[in-house]
Amino acid sequence: MSGQRVAVLGSGANGSSIGADLHAGGVDVTLIEQWPAHVEAIRQHGLSIRMPERELHVTPRVMHLCEVATLRHRFDIVLMLVKAYDSRWAAELIRPYLADDGLLAAVQNGMSTRDVAEIVGADRTMGTVIEISSTLYDPGIVDRHSGPDRSWFAVGGLPGSAARGREEQVAALLRHSGSVAIVEDIEATKWMKLVSNATVLVPTASLGLPMLDALGVPGMRELMLRSGQEALDVGAALGHPVLPIFGLRESDLATPETVVETLLDTLYDGFVRPGATTTVLQDWTKGRHSEVDDLNGTVAREGRRVGVPTPVNDAVVTIAHRIERGELSPDPANLGRILDAVTSSVASD
Repeated sequence: MSGQRVAVLGSGANGSSIGADLHAGGVDVTLIEQWPAHVEAIRQHGLSIRMPERELHVTPRVMHLCEVATLRHRFDIVLMLVKAYDSRWAAELIRPYLADDGLLAAVQNGMSTRDVAEIVGADRTMGTVIEISSTLYDPGIVDRHSGPDRSWFAVGGLPGSAARGREEQVAALLRHSGSVAIVEDIEATKWMKLVSNATVLVPTASLGLPMLDALGVPGMRELMLRSGQEALDVGAALGHPVLPIFGLRESDLATPETVVETLLDTLYDGFVRPGATTTVLQDWTKGRHSEVDDLNGTVAREGRRVGVPTPVNDAVVTIAHRIERGELSPDPANLGRILDAVTSSVASD
């Protein structure tokens, strides 16, 4: 670990939180970010991470995305925290600056590990699962709802790659920000996180409410569980085993019919704080495209490919696309629209 150079590529809310923890832990880390105002605020005033228990203020090295071309050294490990849909171009951007024996860890939602491997090679790719809740609205200031004691990661190399056996190098870094599990089947583990994401992120964002508030809307919990069950069923058809995440044990998921409910309750009980919103709702609030196509959209596409019906995920994606086109706003009324679309879909089959 001594003397290694680390970069955090994509230093938004979660990337800044991890980067701040690394800097505070004495790691030689460089933050790379595409929001100019955020970069300049960190340069001028430092980076503040506000958590329920404490506030962390650090002054890490930070670069604009356009400044990457000026680098004269390469990084030993890059933690990539861009949106899943930005994975390929971001991997291409950093590839010339990744050491020959370096590792690019895709610390993201969605099934982006093999996309990254196609760019930098499987031997330099580390799959990663992330569970952190944080928001970034004002440059240089992150509100992190789940501190290191309430954040979780999983790390694993792709089968047959030289990255297998090197997981500890990435895990040692991420332990500055939370607990870390090293897993044998990273793709199945990432699919389990996709099940959780399909249950929570876009459905609650569609209502325009914080996660806890959305769960309390009558009929919402049932819809969320149906969305997650579809994702679990598609994963089974793809050959992914049910694996524990969020610090659960295999025995916690031994009853097939309660797997999705256990994931949902574990997420809400252990990681979600009052007022916390999903990354999807944050994107929509900022007028940005969300990861819906990498989350519920992936469930729907893969479901069609393997012949597993996904009417709830189809409806969630349809409403989300209407929100992103400006035809709808995030609003509790969208729950009824999603349910109506599901009913129409089932009736037509």
